[in-house]
Amino acid sequence: MNDLNGKVVAITGAASGIGLACARECLVAGARVALIDSNEAAVQKACAELGAGTYPVVTDLLNPESVAQMLPQILAQAGRLDVFHANAGAYVGGDVLEGDPDQWDRVLNLNINAAFRSVYAVLPHLAAQKSGDVIFTSSVAGVVPVVWEPIYTASKHAVQAFTHTVRRQMSKHGVRVGAILPGPVVTALLDDWPKAKMDQALAEGSLMQPKEVADCVVFMLTRPRNVTIRDLVLLPNAVDL
Repeated sequence: MNDLNGKVVAITGAASGIGLACARECLVAGARVALIDSNEAAVQKACAELGAGTYPVVTDLLNPESVAQMLPQILAQAGRLDVFHANAGAYVGGDVLEGDPDQWDRVLNLNINAAFRSVYAVLPHLAAQKSGDVIFTSSVAGVVPVVWEPIYTASKHAVQAFTHTVRRQMSKHGVRVGAILPGPVVTALLDDWPKAKMDQALAEGSLMQPKEVADCVVFMLTRPRNVTIRDLVLLPNAVDL
């Protein structure tokens, strides 16, 4: 097992939810963490709460010019980059006949285009130093089509395809690429779940906490360098998939 001492981990969507939990657990594991988020007030607050070893990086992942400044900001503050966690994303579920294609566009742009562009922005740096890790926050919906969420499922299938192909391209450069695929997690992404569905999920124990996902991300990052956790699927016991 490797540790994260001396490493710098950058996490998108880090001001809340899974991203914030991952930042906290990476700090516990010895890393310094660049918290990347578009919400300046929220990311500054998160860094203040987490304390020493954190760096706020304000980036709008939907703005190419902003993404182009992301890596320079990380390096200016932290001095290096060892791990990039493409975690930021959006969720939409529901009956396709009642859907809003404008909302679909935002989800698809953030989950696919922005995620891929943000990873592209750091890959040359990781390849040049011949070491590093990239982790995507995917979803079990990336491998099991979820009837309730056709657009979200489609976006995470795209993430899986990108993860598997880029992993094979980057392995010769010493860069590992993998995905964490959680089932339902208690985050703001589920705010549009119907109340009855949320209440039922909580009562049945079919929702996980962000820390449980974060613990698995740290596990992935601390494996010996000769192995890659390509996909780690994490489900609450009550989810029957």
